[in-house]
This record gives sequence, C-alpha cells and structure tokens, in this order.
Amino acid sequence: MKRILPEKLLSLAENCPLPLYVVGGSVRDFLAGYPLPAHPDWDISSPMDGEAFVRAAEACGMQVRAVYANTGTVKLTDGAEEYEFTRFRSDKYIRGLHVPSETFFTEDISLDARRRDFCANAVYYDIKAEKFCDPLGGIEDIRKRTLRTVREPEKVFGEDGLRLLRLARIAAQTGFSPDGACLAGARANALLIRDIFPERIFAELRSLLLADAKHGDRAAPYRGLCILRDTGVLKEILPELSLGDGMAQNAAYHDHDVLEHSLRCVLYSPQDIRFAALLHDVGKPFCRLRDGNSYAHAEEGARIAGEILTRLKAPAKLIGETVFLVREHMYDFDMQAREIKVRRKIIACGDRLPSLLALKQADFSACKDDESVAPVVKKWQEILSRMRAEGVPFSVRELRIPPLELQALGVPREHTQEALSALLAYCTEDGRRNTASVLERYTKTHLI
Repeated sequence: MKRILPEKLLSLAENCPLPLYVVGGSVRDFLAGYPLPAHPDWDISSPMDGEAFVRAAEACGMQVRAVYANTGTVKLTDGAEEYEFTRFRSDKYIRGLHVPSETFFTEDISLDARRRDFCANAVYYDIKAEKFCDPLGGIEDIRKRTLRTVREPEKVFGEDGLRLLRLARIAAQTGFSPDGACLAGARANALLIRDIFPERIFAELRSLLLADAKHGDRAAPYRGLCILRDTGVLKEILPELSLGDGMAQNAAYHDHDVLEHSLRCVLYSPQDIRFAALLHDVGKPFCRLRDGNSYAHAEEGARIAGEILTRLKAPAKLIGETVFLVREHMYDFDMQAREIKVRRKIIACGDRLPSLLALKQADFSACKDDESVAPVVKKWQEILSRMRAEGVPFSVRELRIPPLELQALGVPREHTQEALSALLAYCTEDGRRNTASVLERYTKTHLI
C-alpha cells in the first residue's frame, strides 16, 4: 500500500515519534482491489497526542487547518491532499446521539478499533513499518465482502443513529453485504435515525444515490436503498415514499409495487436526476389513500417532493429541479398529446428537457425492467428532430428579430417581453417562420 500513499504522508510518518497508521475506507478499498480516487479520504491515526502530531506535521511543511482537542482530531493539508488525524481513543455515547458524550485517549489499537463502525473499516496500515494491523478480523471480512459491526450491533447502532445510513451507503459503494446480526441490529435501532440532523441525513442519502460513481457498479444505489427499506430506516426518513411498500399496481403496465418501482427507477436513471427518480411517484400513495386512484399523483407528488427535500434542507436548485421533473414526468404518458402541444412543452422545458426525457425513460424501464427506448421518448425525440430541422428557436434569444426592432415597429417597451413570447410561440408551430420579414409582418398584424 505504501506505493499509493502521498510523499508528504510518508515523510510525516517518518518524522512521527510513534507509529502513524492509515485507517478506514482507503485501506478497505485497497485491500478489496478497488482503485482509489484521485483524492481519497485519507484518515490517519496514532496513539500520539494532538500537540505532538501538529509539531511533526508542521515540521514536514503541512498546514494545520483545525484542531479539536476534546476528540484528538486534527485536520490538515499538504497543499494537494486533505487528511484527518485522530488520536487513538475510546468513546462513550448517550444512546442515539451522534457526538460522543465522553472520550478516553488510549494507546491500545484494539480499543480504537472498537470505537469504529464495521470491522472492514477497522484495518490499519502502519506506514513506517509497511504492514497491516487487523485487531478485529477486518481483512477476512473484506475478502468475504462482509459488513460486520466492531461490537454487538445493538451497541454500535445504538450509539450513533447515523451509522444506520452509513451501513446502507457503504454497502452500496463497496458491494459488501451486511451479515444477519448487523441487519438485525440496524432494524432494532431504526428509530434512532430520528435523532440525526436533516443535513446529515441528506448528505448520506445523496452519497448513497451516487454510490455507483465510486466503483462503477450500476446497481449500487438500488442495493443501498433496499437496505434502507429492509432495515426500516427508509420508513423513518421518507415515510411518504414508504407508504408505497406493498401497494400493487396495474399488472398490465407494472411488475412491481409502488415502492419497488420507485427504487428501480433509480436503478435505471442517470446520476443527475436520482432524487427525481426516487420521488417521481411519491404522490401515488397519497392519492390512492385520498382519492382511490393515482390520477393527480404527478401534481401532488411535486408538492410532496418539495416538502421532503425542504425538510432535509437540500439545496434550493435541487429542490426546484426535482419538483419540476416530478410534476412533468407524466405529461403525454398516454401518447395522446398532439404534436403542437409537445412542441410547446419542449420549449417550456428549456434546459431541463434532457432530464425530463431521462426520467421518462427510467420510469418506463422500471415498470417491467425493459431498457428499450420508451415509446414516449421516441415520439418526443422525433418531434425534437423535426423542430431542429425546421430551425425552431428554443428561446427568445434565438428569434431573428431583436427587442429594439420590435419597439421600432411600435411595440411598447413595457410589452416587449410579452411580444417576444408570442413570437416564440408562433415559431414553435413552424420553425420556418423564424425570419426577420415574417416576424415583422406578424408583429404588425397581431402584436401592435
């Protein structure tokens, strides 16, 4: 493993008075045979105290960014890589709280290992000695692709509710499977996720939904979501979505219940629309229970998706995009919309059109695990091709008449944008109308 470590880290280890170890995900992934990203999360640890470590780091030319004396944590950088150092310690928790109530520093690597979450994450690499230290049998777990808790699962999950999400996210990213005791412990403690701040829940959920980016495993996000469902954690963080568990759908169109369909939609979706894929049918359970049908599920789903992401304190841009996609995903589902209406919808979508088509495709594929081109997507792509061939302008900026020219023709300045919108609608019907002479004539006849 030494050959993949940064030179500054090797130098730091040589200058430390006590052994310095790399630990955690980078060691786990190296031993699993996974390529590390360009800038891994370098977690390093040692029995030395924080002050001694800071002196050694600064002597090597590293910059210390933060020191947390209570937990023995130091964050630092060498200018290219970021590192987080923690002194060997043992933590005491109040049940369910993410932050330790007491910390005890130790020189015992086994005690430090047992404060972690999973044995696969508790393998240490002694940088100077160039050897692995495995207090809890984590190397064998990595070989077996197993996630096993460092102590009794009841205690590990009972100490920190965030570990419930970490279990699903790490399983998704690595392809490791939790053992039976681990899953049972997570189920028994699922309610503790309620004690975790929404921002932390969102961050873990987002990482889970993008888990395929880590090692290229397409099924990674789906696998993690299934663990959240099976442990009962999904029901706690997304109760509106979980209402669809076991809710049957028309067998002519669906092989799966509402929740399973939603999880599979994530499986078939590109990374940039994962939240929309997960929540696209979140309105179905609500409408079924209220109306006895799903007719209004897109509109209600958009509202509910917005409420969920707001509750999780997601970025405003993500909320807006997700709400839009959920609201529009059913448009022309029955292939009955006339071409002119589809053209107008395409223009209205603007830059979000590729995302909407991707969601429509993922939704179709998730119905019966059919990855052929969705009929509605094929229809829209053909219409889009005709629009491009005609030269249809896709925004007012592409109109062949400038705003000042409209004013010269007699359009009041305060009505310029309204006139431009009318001209865009006119050209949407037939792109060949987008010429200066035709637009001038239309303006004089209809807009003045």
